[in-house]
Amino acid sequence: MKPLNGLPVLTVSIPPHAHCGRTFKSDALETIIALLPAVFFAVYHYHMLAVRVLALSSFSAVITETVCLYVMKREIEADNYTALLYGLLFGFLIPPASPWWMVATGSAISIFIGRMIFGGLGANPLCVPLVGWAILTVSWPELMNFDISMLASELTYPLSQLKNFGPETLTEYPIKSLLLGFQLGGTGAAQTGAVLLGGVYMLARRIVRPDIPLSFIAGVAVTATAFYFIDPLEYAAPQYHLLCGSTLFGAFFLATDGPSSPSGHIPMLIYGFIAGALLIIIRVYGIYPDGVPFAILLANLMTPLIDKIRPAPFGGITNIHLWRRS
Repeated sequence: MKPLNGLPVLTVSIPPHAHCGRTFKSDALETIIALLPAVFFAVYHYHMLAVRVLALSSFSAVITETVCLYVMKREIEADNYTALLYGLLFGFLIPPASPWWMVATGSAISIFIGRMIFGGLGANPLCVPLVGWAILTVSWPELMNFDISMLASELTYPLSQLKNFGPETLTEYPIKSLLLGFQLGGTGAAQTGAVLLGGVYMLARRIVRPDIPLSFIAGVAVTATAFYFIDPLEYAAPQYHLLCGSTLFGAFFLATDGPSSPSGHIPMLIYGFIAGALLIIIRVYGIYPDGVPFAILLANLMTPLIDKIRPAPFGGITNIHLWRRS
C-alpha cells in the first residue's frame, strides 16, 4: 500500500504470492539425474544399443515438442527438460534392440498424442511415455517382445519364464543378479538396483512424495503374497514380482507423473495401491508378462474419480457420507 495525495493506493497482483523455489525445469533435471545410474547400468549391459535407443528417443521427443509448439505458435519450451525427460523414460521401457524407426516413432507418438494434443505441459491425463509404449505394443508386438528382439543376448527374461514355465524357473535368478540388472527387460527399466537408487534420491530430494511409490509397492506385495499363499507352486513369491521387470521403475518414475496422478494424500495412497494390485492381476491373468505400463494407464483413468476423495472442511460432510446417502 502506497500513499498518493493523502489517499491509500493498493497494489494488487495475482497469486501465488509466495514461491517455494521449485520449477518444472528443476524437477525434470533432478529426475534425469536420478535416472543416470540406470543409464550407466543399461550401457554396461547393452553397450551401444542402449546409447542408441536412449539418445534417439530423447532427441525425437524434444524435436516433436518443438515442432508442435511452433505450429501452435507458442513459445518453445525445450529448455525446461520435460520433453527430454519423457523421451528418456520412453527409451527406458522399450527393448534395447528396437529398430531406429520404432524408437523415433514411439517417442514422437508419446509427446504428440500423450501430451501436446491435450494442451502441452501439465495437461496430460495419462502418463506420457506409456501412451507411446502402449501403441507400439499393440501395433508391433513381436518387436516389443524381449525374448524375440534380444535372441542374441546372454540375458533372459524372467517374467516370460514365469508366464510360460511357472515360478520354479525363477530360482535361476538370484536377488543380487536381479538388482544388478542381469535380466532382460526395458533398456533402463530392468536395471532394478539402479532404479531403486534413483528412487531413493527422488524421495530424499523431495521431487516426489513417498505416498504413491510406497503404496504402489505395498499393492504389489500384498496382492502377490495373497496369490502366493493360495498356491506357491503356481504363483511367484512377492520379492520376484518386486524385482523383476519394471516394477520399481513404475513405482518411482511412472506412477508418480504429476498431471496424471492424484494430488491429495489419501487419493495418492489409494491410487498407488490400486496400480500395484492391478500389476499382479495383469501378470497372473493377462497375456503380457510385465503388466506395469497397463496397470498404471488403468490407474490414470481412475485418477479423476479417486481425486474426489478429499478430507471434509471442519464441520462439513465427508464424501463417504455423501456417497452413502446417494
